[in-house]
Amino acid sequence: MPDALQADSAAGAPAASSDLAPSARSAIVMDADSGTVIYEKNSHDKLPPASITKIMTMLLIVEAIQDGKLKLADKVSTSEYAASMGGSQIFLEPGEEMTVDDMLKGIAMASGNDASVAMAEKIGGTEAEFVSMMNEKAAQLGLTDTHFANPNGLPAADHYTSAHDIAVMSRELLKHSLITKYTGQYQDYLRKDSEKPFWLVNTNKLVRFYSGADGLKTGYTSEAKYCLSATAKRDGMRVVAVVMGEPNTKTRNAEVSSLLDYSFAQYANYPILKKGDSMGTLSIEKGVQGKLPVTAQHNYSILLKKGAAAKDIRYEIKWNASIKAPVKIGDPVGKLIVYQGDQVMKDFPLEMPVSVEKAGWWKLFKRSTGSLFS
Repeated sequence: MPDALQADSAAGAPAASSDLAPSARSAIVMDADSGTVIYEKNSHDKLPPASITKIMTMLLIVEAIQDGKLKLADKVSTSEYAASMGGSQIFLEPGEEMTVDDMLKGIAMASGNDASVAMAEKIGGTEAEFVSMMNEKAAQLGLTDTHFANPNGLPAADHYTSAHDIAVMSRELLKHSLITKYTGQYQDYLRKDSEKPFWLVNTNKLVRFYSGADGLKTGYTSEAKYCLSATAKRDGMRVVAVVMGEPNTKTRNAEVSSLLDYSFAQYANYPILKKGDSMGTLSIEKGVQGKLPVTAQHNYSILLKKGAAAKDIRYEIKWNASIKAPVKIGDPVGKLIVYQGDQVMKDFPLEMPVSVEKAGWWKLFKRSTGSLFS
């Protein structure tokens, strides 16, 4: 990704020379707000991700909710195929209905392979169509190390990603604050009011034992070994740490904790915009909405080495000259450029907060004739 710059070079300090994750096959630490890379090791190696795959599955679910195509209260029916998934599951029965809210809980906390396929079929119509959507989203995010073959991470040919790409996916998912309601819980129940309530315990133990941790996703297969994309927030700074190919859960959790500790000890955020701040109005040619007021969908900040000078920092927003409908949620529409003096410190891609369809000819006719007589 173009915005994933080395934090250390940006802050004028040498990169960490020691191996902060010695047992990991690959690893990366990224500042969630800016996408700045704090530390990396073999971060572009293409590896099997196991259940970390579900980060992309959850991203498409929360985007469908943001786009108004799905509601948390919507019921999702379980197909025989979805119910047949092995591995981690919430033991869905064929024909069983569960809300999107509960399915998300089952995916985020219990890593339900069955719930992942049920949601894939709900959103895509078929699992194959949903997998196409996953790969489209990966392309939209500029992820060149990634190809998905299913929505749950069960072993499959041509199913791979990298620590770097997982960090970018994780950062994108964390732009939707809804998600940590699920990934940050340590325990809960499904089917609470039934005769057989199902107790969930989060597979990511760091949410209980690491201060500030509230996500994100574990993974394990015999091929992938132990993987984790973890996130924690302290003093307004959110960090994503990814390790792949760890030998066991104890080592995995210890090395991720060390990566997070290093980041919080060495760096701090300098805020640029807060979630909800106005960013102006987008003009969308031939859109159902011709004008779209835009607010910051998440916090924007830059990462500085602790003690680094933070003066003469300013920003400007540049929207693309021509934005034509139809446009999809997540499509690039501009840039937020941060300067220190005359030097560019960072530029953030700005994306469509919602999808806007093309307007019909009658609406466009009324809009054009309305402007003639206004």
